[in-house]
Order: sequence, then structure tokens, then C-alpha cells
Amino acid sequence: GDGPFPGIIDLYGAGGGLPEYRACLLANYGFAVLALAFYNYEDLPKDMKELNLEYFEEAVNYMLQHTQVKGPGIGLLGFSKGGDLCISMASFLKGITATAVVNGSVANVGSVLRYKDITIPPISIDTKRIKVNKSGIADIIDALKSPLEGPERQSFIPLEKAECRFLFIVGQDDHNWKSEFYAVEGSKRLQAHGKEKPEIICYPGAGHYIEPPFFPMCAASMHLLVGMPVMWGGEPKAHCEAQIDAWQQIQAFFRRHLVGKPSGTTNKL
Repeated sequence: GDGPFPGIIDLYGAGGGLPEYRACLLANYGFAVLALAFYNYEDLPKDMKELNLEYFEEAVNYMLQHTQVKGPGIGLLGFSKGGDLCISMASFLKGITATAVVNGSVANVGSVLRYKDITIPPISIDTKRIKVNKSGIADIIDALKSPLEGPERQSFIPLEKAECRFLFIVGQDDHNWKSEFYAVEGSKRLQAHGKEKPEIICYPGAGHYIEPPFFPMCAASMHLLVGMPVMWGGEPKAHCEAQIDAWQQIQAFFRRHLVGKPSGTTNKL
């Protein structure tokens, strides 16, 4: 059609660069999608030591003003590190109506995050908790400290400030980090501040890399931040089925909140 179309910004994980395949696939289903690189691409910084939310704000404003993007708000789709970035964007920036997070964290991970006079430190890593198997592949599921304890609480993203709806897609065999724990803690935080309970969809046997349907399961690969190969988890059949269902759930979520009633209305009305 001629548009305008519901708009989405798509963010990938700590691998950097610019993966565009998910954005391309979503565009086939009637969304205007901006695949957004945030480091290690063209003139962007080569590392992820510090990220500034103003850069992401430019992308949001670009989409909101684009003639092919249907307002009044846009959606965010983030995987892994892209997930906590999307939660940060939803928490501090205007114009976000719906945020879908695939195996993301509710704590800031891997880099300092700055926005105006606000600084959110990254959650600490305890390298002693990393286990390495005989093949030299690391299991890092216990490496991150809890964002509920001591100074680590400063890294918990204030998602209660967000004015959007949330969807958490969770692989229950995720070995990158405790995605289900993060989704549940995010839900508790939202409800404690009188916000709408987020949708949480859990997939038993699904690992970290929940990709679009029929992508082969990535059981292990190099982790740029850890500096060694890590296991991502997942059982092939369960993971494959999760990818098929999650893809439909993500599209339905965005259609519900970006195409349906304008921002500010709820299902209860």
C-alpha cells in the first residue's frame, strides 16, 4: 500500500554492526522499520564503553517526523543488549507507544549509558562465576550480579517512567543471562508504580538467540564482550517452535498498539 505505516526501530545485540534482516522481514508485513546500528558501524564508535541516549532520540524523532510513518507513536524491538537499550529509550524518550524485548535485561549491561544529566552504570560482572566446559565454551548465565542488591540497583533501568506497553519474549533455556528473572522483575516494578502489567511470553527449551522463523538455532558462538565463545542455550525443536510463535506474537503486539487505538487508551476502556 501507499502508507503511512506503523513505525518500528529495530535494535540488535552486543555484536554491533548493522543486522538488517529482521527489519526487512517485518517491512514485508506492513511496518516501516529502521534498523539502527549503535556501535562498530561506519562512523560510530568501535567499542561499546559509553552510549548516549541522544543518539537514539535522534532516531525516534526521525521516525516520528517521517511521512511514511503512521503516528502518533512508534514501536521499539530489541534483542539482548538491544532489549535493555529499548527499555532505556522507552523510559526516557517521548513518542514510544509499544516496546517488545526479546531475551533482554531490565538492567543496563556492558556500557555506561548517559542521557542529559543522567548516568546509568552497567551492572557488574563476576568473572569467577563463568564456567568453561571441556570444549572451551563458557557458560556465563551466572556472571552478571543481581540488579536488586546493593550498588547494582543503580543499573536497574527506571522503566516505570515509560508511557508505553511492554512485551517480554523469554527463552527459558537462555544461557546468556536470566531473561525470565529480568522480565518478572520488570513486571513487578511496573505494577508497583501503578503501570499496566506487561505481556510476558515464556518458551520452555528456547535459548538466547530467538530469531525469525526457520533461522537455524545458534547454540554457541563468539561473545565480543566476554572475549570467548559462549553457549546460548536452547533445544533445537523447542527453539524452532518458539521462533515461529514469537514472530507472530511480536507482529500481533505491534499491530494491537501501533495500528489500533491511539496512544493513551487501554484495553480496559
